[in-house]
Amino acid sequence: MTQQAVHVGKPLNRVDGRAKVTGTALYPADISLDGIAHAVIVNSTIAKGRIKRIDARRAEQLPGVLGVLTHHNAPKIEHFPFQMWQINGLLPLQDEVILYGDQPIALVVAETAEQARYAVTLLDIEYEAEVPALEMKDFLDQSFSPPDAPAWGIFFNTSRGDIQASMDQADVILTQNYATPMETHNPIALFATVAQWDGPRLTVYDSTQGVMNVRQALAATFSLPPENVHVISTFVGGAFGCAYRLWPYTILACMAARYLERPVKLVLSRQQMFTSMGHRPATLQSITLGATNDGILSTIIHEGTSQTSMIDDYSEVLTSGARMLYACPNVKTSYKLVRLNVGTPSYMRGPGESTGSFALESALDELSYVLNIDPIELRKRNYADVHPEMQLPWSSNALKECYKRGAEQIGWARRPQRPRSMRDGNVLVGLGMATASYPYGQFPAMARAVISADGSALVQSATSDIGPGTTTVMTQIAADALGLPISKLRFELGDSNLPMSPPQVGSMTVSSVGPAVLDAAQKVREGALALANIDERSPLYCASAGDVLFERGGIFLKNKPAQGETYVEILQRAGLQEVQAVGATQPSYSSPFASHSFGAQFAEVRIDPDFGTIQVSRFVGSFGVGRILNPKLARSQMLGGIVWGIGMALQEETLLDQQLGRIINGSLAGYHIPVHADIVEPEIIFIEEDDQHINALGAKGLAEICIVGVAAAIANAIYHATGKRVRTLPITQSKLLEV
Repeated sequence: MTQQAVHVGKPLNRVDGRAKVTGTALYPADISLDGIAHAVIVNSTIAKGRIKRIDARRAEQLPGVLGVLTHHNAPKIEHFPFQMWQINGLLPLQDEVILYGDQPIALVVAETAEQARYAVTLLDIEYEAEVPALEMKDFLDQSFSPPDAPAWGIFFNTSRGDIQASMDQADVILTQNYATPMETHNPIALFATVAQWDGPRLTVYDSTQGVMNVRQALAATFSLPPENVHVISTFVGGAFGCAYRLWPYTILACMAARYLERPVKLVLSRQQMFTSMGHRPATLQSITLGATNDGILSTIIHEGTSQTSMIDDYSEVLTSGARMLYACPNVKTSYKLVRLNVGTPSYMRGPGESTGSFALESALDELSYVLNIDPIELRKRNYADVHPEMQLPWSSNALKECYKRGAEQIGWARRPQRPRSMRDGNVLVGLGMATASYPYGQFPAMARAVISADGSALVQSATSDIGPGTTTVMTQIAADALGLPISKLRFELGDSNLPMSPPQVGSMTVSSVGPAVLDAAQKVREGALALANIDERSPLYCASAGDVLFERGGIFLKNKPAQGETYVEILQRAGLQEVQAVGATQPSYSSPFASHSFGAQFAEVRIDPDFGTIQVSRFVGSFGVGRILNPKLARSQMLGGIVWGIGMALQEETLLDQQLGRIINGSLAGYHIPVHADIVEPEIIFIEEDDQHINALGAKGLAEICIVGVAAAIANAIYHATGKRVRTLPITQSKLLEV
């Protein structure tokens, strides 16, 4: 990557940590502008029907109330077909039709948030309700296949080989059905938007994972040129996918700011965080495996169905693991959607892969018992030396080493194959495992690097930091390239006026933005060297890039380390205040390699046979995710994903009232997520990799893979402990105690 790794690869603390813990980091909800008004959304109390009447007169007469927007007076905006970068969900306040529970139907704006919240209670609303579609299983006859997206490499219905012949010849055939529920993201920080118009120009402070995406979508929504929209999101808080696209609440804030001709702040309530930013869609899945008696897979059929809304064809790569994870010649996948009266789903950590892996990896575990083959051994016998579908070599693949190291760490050798055969006194003990995989890749990105006359440097890119430590890692990359201490370099992000960057999704930020930062830093240091090597007064006169080292805050000769000069001296002699350069990542989409991260998840559970209580007593995650740029931050990511996977396996479920279509457990009191008492500290293993085939950093993504396979590993451990197979998440006491 660079000539010397002084900072990269080291467990540096977060460079923005002090700002976050001292309260000087400003999140969108913290922004305050002169003359700001406060908006509160009014949500529908039915899931399907029409608004017969909405009377806002009492609310409008309340002191401090500045206005009430409804479908009667809101500006009309055009709905766009669902696309990767565009709006997620129904465009708000466009007509009287209700398509899902808690749909925004009005907006109250007042001088204070308290006045606006009280005014909401004074609205008089009458509905004409209809019976909503809420249960996916009741509408499977209306399911449909979403359109493929070849430009993104997404194909939902695929087939290779001869499925029927392979089924006819299989020694063993296993078919099972699995289900996962709706889940909600639940970042702790409340999402917010602050919007301000200056004539035809719009400035927005927003909780988003992609300022460029929001700029583009807002420009289209309000018929503006993109350069007239400025989106700022320096600090976001957790997001996990729900802040990927533009949501209706941001549009409403912009509408209100234009309507009142003054800045408006809209902060979602905790309950609205459940209804305003999507959710992980519920899934129904069927897996069929055909195999020989010695465990060689001959057939994989993975059929999946998930829910979407009445307006958008939201879809996920639910069946992708079946296509690429194991060396099987005959594979068929299919995927369908069912429209329900729910809000549009959204990406949620490990989207598709995490829910799909629960079904696939549970089925592999079930097959291991049918064949009486150790679950790891079964997977190793079907290890894919190349990508089975693309027939391309892996850019790197440490999966076998992940199996080995993870098994050693958790003590897999002590595990008997027979279920219900491990005990600690009266407590049942079980060990389970699952394979994890997630693709990684690159998108175009840009960065700007500036060296100033005081010897400090500034690096900028529009990318986001939703918690993984992007600001810190990019600072490390640039500091090493420039030969500067961390204290002399600042990285700015989260602003659509900065050089273009893709959104922070899909584990692609390091591999996309990182090389652009490196390129910008290398170019700007070369610019500084060019100033010196044409100056006869400089000790670097006529020196080329191959002759020097960039270190100690400047440039020094390799063969004479004491001879050189600092950036301060170079710029001072040149009479310049700064030198700058722009770098870019320009990925090739015709790589001769298949690019994935791999891992193995291992769980140990302890279960009380009388009460069905489940404790995950140990968890080991072993991963090959490329070069680790910051071990502390990388480990933090893996811990977070595994904890989330434990919640997915045992607790998380968004429950809908089946008459009203509203969320029953829409609070952090009702929606169960793991707390410290539920979690034993996961043990993380990183397998050393340096994948130079995709980028100069040798780094893959790791924020998504850490949740993939966790639920399956726990489900498999529960079966090993109890002999009871639960195929519907979450796995609760009641399901274990069912006869």
